[in-house]
Amino acid sequence: MSLAETTAAPVASAPRATARLLRSELRLVFGRVRNLVLLAGLACVPLLVGTVLFVTQGTPVAGQGPPFLDRVTGNGLFLVFAALVSCLPFLLPLCVAIVSGDAVAGEASAGTLRYLLVVPVPRTRLLLAKAVAALAYAGAAVLAIAVVGLVAGAAYFGVGDVVLLSGDTIPLAEGMLRALGVVGYVVLSLTGLVAVGLFLSTLTEVPVAAMAATVVVAIVSGVLDALPQLSAIHPALLTHHWLDLGEFLRLQVDASTLAAGLAVQAAWVAIFGTLAWSRFTTADVSS
Repeated sequence: MSLAETTAAPVASAPRATARLLRSELRLVFGRVRNLVLLAGLACVPLLVGTVLFVTQGTPVAGQGPPFLDRVTGNGLFLVFAALVSCLPFLLPLCVAIVSGDAVAGEASAGTLRYLLVVPVPRTRLLLAKAVAALAYAGAAVLAIAVVGLVAGAAYFGVGDVVLLSGDTIPLAEGMLRALGVVGYVVLSLTGLVAVGLFLSTLTEVPVAAMAATVVVAIVSGVLDALPQLSAIHPALLTHHWLDLGEFLRLQVDASTLAAGLAVQAAWVAIFGTLAWSRFTTADVSS
């Protein structure tokens, strides 16, 4: 084998090695019973909400409960929106915090991180694979809520043309596309929290500590966002734009509002992703 062939071989195998590493991380995340139970629990939320609304259809709910709840009985598609809004303040962040906070700290706690790096696996590649796996789990969590919400809503109340917040009506096909846009926006809105969880996971060998700290970050952000005295910093808070998903239910979707929310998430990803990379690639891994 020539020198050129020996130097080209690692380059050619790098994509395959990355793919194998990513598959391994995905199996690790989605193979844990705890994570599957969390997904099942999230999927039960729209089913529970839909069942309650179906049983109590005669009870007026206008202005009560989460946004869109009073529209569900008229069109089952709104169960998707109502369930996502209900899960966003705590349940979805909790699930994301558990997976991302466990990403590195869980390996260190189990004593497998050191052996994984001996392979050797470039630390940057490993961290990126863990980030992608955590984000994939966040996407699966949002999809679980949306799919069960759509099925339960259709079964209980039927689906049809969608009446927007302005009172205008759009065809069901367009409504489904907007629901898909909501799902995508919610997933992207959780990227900042994934980055925070990964960073905190690199700071400790105790997974529970990283998970709890990640949840605390989301809760504190929500508390600060509720204080009008701090309105100057609200646009930069992690959770401030999460409920901008309502833009998809306006006749003219304000792309600038959605872009602002995604820009904030990108900033959090850039900051905490860099911190996680800096910490993980320089830390002395002893366990």
